[in-house]
Amino acid sequence: MILLKPSFWDKYELIDSGGYKKLEKFGDFVISRPEPQAVWDASLKEAEWEKLSDAVFKKENNKDQERGEWIQKRGMPHQWLTDYTTKSFSLKFRLGLSSFKHVGLFPEQAPNWDYIFENVSAFEKKPKVLNLFAYTGGASLAAKAAGADVAHVDSVKQVISWARENMELSGFTDIRWVVEDALKFAQREAKRGNKYQGIILDPPAYGRGPDGEKWVIEEHLNELLKLCKQLLDDEKHFLILNIYSIGFSSLILETLGESVFGKNKNQQFGELYLDDRFGKKLPLSSFYRFSNY
Repeated sequence: MILLKPSFWDKYELIDSGGYKKLEKFGDFVISRPEPQAVWDASLKEAEWEKLSDAVFKKENNKDQERGEWIQKRGMPHQWLTDYTTKSFSLKFRLGLSSFKHVGLFPEQAPNWDYIFENVSAFEKKPKVLNLFAYTGGASLAAKAAGADVAHVDSVKQVISWARENMELSGFTDIRWVVEDALKFAQREAKRGNKYQGIILDPPAYGRGPDGEKWVIEEHLNELLKLCKQLLDDEKHFLILNIYSIGFSSLILETLGESVFGKNKNQQFGELYLDDRFGKKLPLSSFYRFSNY
């Protein structure tokens, strides 16, 4: 098992974490929002959090960690821009304060973006990459930056529009947008015999498709991975599975992945995390990934 965090990102910082909250800097702005994984005490005092924060997410009630509203200081915009730039590629994002505490970007995913770019770049011919539960498109943009032909699948039309905006900001074109239930799309692609050289999955614990399709990760993930096995190119391919559900440890993902795809010498599994200014490590998701070359 390995632990991965963004190696360098000058436009993002986890300043502090604790008390079931995290204090983050995205570009020029600092936000405070709930984080159920931050079970320890914060390092900074509450007054320091309030002084540093440009926007604070307030929950509607104590039971719902997601829904609520943002309290913004003067000068804090509802939307703003940031970027993720490495020596090899640059991605640009429009961020926004949503009623579900999200801002449209998960910074701990940067190591997976690097992995995607490196793997796509290893193909001599343009590979086809399928991104399921693709949200606002960080992984899709990383694949596109390396020259892939990308299919971006998400069940929420507004999220697809957000991802398209990020594509245009990043200077890319021609991502294929699919508003559909991910499982239904994979079933149809398998029946058609279509193949992909790369597959990326970031499924939620629960979800609904555009036609009311019900997604429950414990019930459907194994089936979806079996479909992905059919969709992967027989000769050369890679796959990334990322899970935010607390009930799915990296060991579960390793065992599940090996049961479907077999043991691969290039497989990796572990946790994505962020560390704050005080050295506290905040785990945020589990991952399993491999390539066959």
